[in-house]
Amino acid sequence: MKPIELDVRPILRAGGEPLGTIMAAVGDLAPGPSLRLLASFRPNPLLQVLARQGFASDPRQLENGDWGSR
Repeated sequence: MKPIELDVRPILRAGGEPLGTIMAAVGDLAPGPSLRLLASFRPNPLLQVLARQGFASDPRQLENGDWGSR
């Protein structure tokens, strides 16, 4: 199943806080699909929050230095 992609880099570049957007996307996930998050840094605190909620992650640094998950 193809992951749902959420790119929060524009929010971060504008000085915004993407946590609400991310948590809304996580809350909307149905069983089965995954969320592919794109950010300009490795979101360690977010990964910890999601792990406590039972989500697994596989963060990878992209060629341009940004971070994505699979």
